[in-house]
Amino acid sequence: MLLYQDTQSYCYNSDTHFLYSFICECLKDFKNIGGELLDVGSGCGILGLLIARDYKKLKLNQIEIYPKMQFLSQKNSEINNIDSRLFCGNFSEFEFDKLFDFVVSNPPFYHKGSIMSENEHLKKARYNESLPLETFISKVSKILNNGGKFAFCYDVKQIVDIMICLRQSNFAIEKMQFVHPKIDKKSTLVMVFARKNTKSLMNLLPPLIAFEGEEYSQDAKNIYKKSATHSIKVEL
Repeated sequence: MLLYQDTQSYCYNSDTHFLYSFICECLKDFKNIGGELLDVGSGCGILGLLIARDYKKLKLNQIEIYPKMQFLSQKNSEINNIDSRLFCGNFSEFEFDKLFDFVVSNPPFYHKGSIMSENEHLKKARYNESLPLETFISKVSKILNNGGKFAFCYDVKQIVDIMICLRQSNFAIEKMQFVHPKIDKKSTLVMVFARKNTKSLMNLLPPLIAFEGEEYSQDAKNIYKKSATHSIKVEL
């Protein structure tokens, strides 16, 4: 999959690849996966495009607030021959004309106390003051059909808030996985798969270790092989 990226804007990283792989693992429990898929904060489009590529019955929708990224989402959809409907605007305020069956997102999750970039676009892409956790989860609940699927990644330090907000918005967590930079390092990222208005019990997947020494772990290498992305850097 070829993906254009803007050198001056937020570029995807391993988080998105790991989230894609996690979603594929979670979807193994379901048959005939289809319906309306929404990628929130689509950026250059990578996450939604990877999922739509692998699950042909899903109809891809994307929402993105930043004009450069809107252009890249559309461009990358076109060059990879994947149909997508792009919504342009602020997710928390946007009035959608339909409900969705599946929502995925690699949202801005760094908290307010973090040192912020001076780049305004990077601020929106990385820090959750542009889309607070409670607002994010509550909005997803409002636009999902009953039984709808919701998958995202977030800063592991905020896991208590994640679980509380999900419960308050009528989600049951079905699967969760922690990502560790190395086997002897603390987890930095948590990936969550939840469903709306179900009574499912949670399964905790084995941790994903990103690096072995200075190289990607075998698991990480397998994920990159499966995603098979190639980035083309441009300046917009």
